[in-house]
Amino acid sequence: MLSGIQHMAFCERQWAFIHIEQAWAENVRTLEGKFLHERADDIYDDETRKDIRVVRAMPVVSHRLGLRGVADVVEFYRMSKAAEEVTVRLKNRTGWWRPYPVEYKRGRPKRDDRDAVQLCAQALALEEMLNVTIDAGYLYYHQIRHREHIDLDKTLRDRVEELTKNMHELMAEGKTPKAIRGKHCSLCSLKEICQPDLTARHRSVKEYLIRMADLEVKDY
Repeated sequence: MLSGIQHMAFCERQWAFIHIEQAWAENVRTLEGKFLHERADDIYDDETRKDIRVVRAMPVVSHRLGLRGVADVVEFYRMSKAAEEVTVRLKNRTGWWRPYPVEYKRGRPKRDDRDAVQLCAQALALEEMLNVTIDAGYLYYHQIRHREHIDLDKTLRDRVEELTKNMHELMAEGKTPKAIRGKHCSLCSLKEICQPDLTARHRSVKEYLIRMADLEVKDY
């Protein structure tokens, strides 16, 4: 799932719990996010405002990256003329249109890139589907009622490639990574399932046996 790239950017262990073990838990943040997306994901609420066509809950797929999902909103801006690998035609609409993805988030802008990589992954899927190049997108944060412009530069695109590769490798292995305790743990809805304080200190059976054997030799 394309949306999983945000989980992977936040924590590999969280991604594995959700996408390999199919575990999930709700907290206030996830519930607020779900309610916020009900408006954006209404597939019957598309609209045209002057020279902007707004398409909601648009299915997207990238066969190259092996990702599929749904873009909250894709805005198509009418252009005065065609531009190669920039504009597209829209069914039942005249003229040429330039697409920009818009992702809705419940809170504030993050210090890390987990929101930006999800937006960029949507853009890469749209580029593949529409045969265009998309240089920017938008993150709308409900808590501050503000839309943030995101440049989809090479650094961000490379980050998406890296995270996608990690997702496919973990899925193929079918293993959940060990916990890496950090400040982000307090924000995670899966904290009670993960138990980072316990699992981060956990020693393997092999390590335990080696340690015990070493103690026995010293005692002897």
